[in-house]
Amino acid sequence: MLSRNAPSLLCHADWGTHERKRWIAKAFLEEGRYTAFAPLLVGDHTTLIAQAAARIGKTGTALLGFDFPIGIPAAYARLVGVADFRRFLLALGAGPWSRFWDVCREPEEISLYRPFYPDMPGGTKQAYLLAALGMNVVDDLRRRCELKQPDKLKQPGRRAACPLFWTLGANQVGKGARVGWKDVIAPSLSNRSVRLWPFDGKLRDLLLPSNVVIAETYPAEYYGWFISRLGSKRNADDRRKAGKALLQWTESANVRVNAEMEQAIKEGFPRGRDDAFDAAIGLFGMLEVVLNRRASGEPADERTRVEGWILGQTVRPRGPDDK
Repeated sequence: MLSRNAPSLLCHADWGTHERKRWIAKAFLEEGRYTAFAPLLVGDHTTLIAQAAARIGKTGTALLGFDFPIGIPAAYARLVGVADFRRFLLALGAGPWSRFWDVCREPEEISLYRPFYPDMPGGTKQAYLLAALGMNVVDDLRRRCELKQPDKLKQPGRRAACPLFWTLGANQVGKGARVGWKDVIAPSLSNRSVRLWPFDGKLRDLLLPSNVVIAETYPAEYYGWFISRLGSKRNADDRRKAGKALLQWTESANVRVNAEMEQAIKEGFPRGRDDAFDAAIGLFGMLEVVLNRRASGEPADERTRVEGWILGQTVRPRGPDDK
């Protein structure tokens, strides 16, 4: 069921370091029902916020989901004296943070104010990163929402996410986060209509006319909501097999799909492959929350002000700071 302040535009961007790995899927609210459109390449990522603002005008509301971390680990935040992620983001690139965006090539370059490592493979170890940042275990570099989730009842668990500041390997997220923070989010925060969830408040309180609300998403969190057994998202046959369940979900949620989206789902997303697949899964996950079929899930505590949260995640793994 739609809330009174349901967003008129939903966008989900599956994010990668390279432009060819960034795909976006959108849904528009028309006559009390959402229509989802097939994923497309993001293109000029620096204009995403402005495009959404222009589309909704003064009367609509946009919710934009990005598949990269939005927030920093609590253990790291304490060491650098950060209590609010929004203020932290606005400070980056100047003063002691002037080299924050530069990825370290050598362990000797790593510091609290330049934490991304390594720039390339060859003799690198996460132990170097931990030592330089004064951490004991790799989970200190993860946010609470990124920790491993155990199996619960009939719902499969989820492995721990790659630590934010580690920038090597197929599952690394650090370099994509750098692009998203530096080029997309930070430049938009001077606009008072751009709101950052959950740092600026509860989702329902942010979805107001003319607001563009930015949230973190994680398609791997959503797979089990729609598909009982996925196999591998990188396998075209597995993506095609998942199509029936996805279309069944759209019917149960009263979500329309345009012809191109329906074809993409049935054919296993041949254009864009697993990146387009994740763009669509992320969009459907956002719709689950917007349609009040699932809660937004963020904890109501101070830790959330620096770490953020993944939209729709309600299972809360216990971290090193949890009593």
